[in-house]
Amino acid sequence: MSYKIVVDSCCDLTAEMKEWNDFEIVPLLLEIGDYRIYDDEKFDQDDFIARMKANNGMAKSACPAPDAFKKAYEGDYDEVYVLTITDKLSGTYNSAVQGKSLYEEEHNDGKKIHIFNSLATSGLETIVAQELKKICDEGKNFDEIVGYIEDYISNHTGLFFCLESLDALKSNGRLFALAAKVLEKIRVKLICRRNEEGNISLAGQDFTTNRALIKMAQILAENVDGKDLSNAKLYVSHVCCEDRAKFVLDKITEKAKFKNAQILKASGLNSLYASDGGIIVSYSF
Repeated sequence: MSYKIVVDSCCDLTAEMKEWNDFEIVPLLLEIGDYRIYDDEKFDQDDFIARMKANNGMAKSACPAPDAFKKAYEGDYDEVYVLTITDKLSGTYNSAVQGKSLYEEEHNDGKKIHIFNSLATSGLETIVAQELKKICDEGKNFDEIVGYIEDYISNHTGLFFCLESLDALKSNGRLFALAAKVLEKIRVKLICRRNEEGNISLAGQDFTTNRALIKMAQILAENVDGKDLSNAKLYVSHVCCEDRAKFVLDKITEKAKFKNAQILKASGLNSLYASDGGIIVSYSF
């Protein structure tokens, strides 16, 4: 059976993924004042962050239209697997679902399409996309693949982040899941995590960035303590702070022996919300 994998541009790509066949990225739109750019292969993180700083750190995003997803589903494939950012932080998942309805209204070809809600973003989408490709290549049937990946997302992945600034998240209404008492601590460095519903929850805090990053590494290591990490992955995505990403990766791997640990440059959408100096840590177990 032929298949295609479709992701949104919240997926932080590895060099290997950029060479995949039968793989398509549906980009979000990024806006800074009158400046607009699609979150695609032309995205320049350094330039975008410089523009954000010049605009007092303010930027916005817009999810892809359903028609963009519908077009991505076209082609000579028996199965299409779609992976999006959590529906709690973006309308992209719903847009992908609507795109499926549009496709099925226009085509009666029996193509099977499933949209996965990653319940996260960034490197966690990367990890899920890689696992999806692996089991597709193993020749499992559609229902087996869907069931396996849904369980993998919910029960075998996690994400933490620590940001220099929460202004972009706050100004775009992405902090609604954090209680008011958390917002009162906005001057400390917050350690946040992806919760079971795909929302943002507080995992800890500290007074300086380095102390918060060390604490985040410790919390993550405790979360995977006793688990078999022989096939696990750890991705540290960063926004203009590769040295900081290396520091975090080293602190985590001192305590948790992930088989595959990499540093990634955050995509455009993740750069917008994580802002300059932001660190997002995604992992499987």
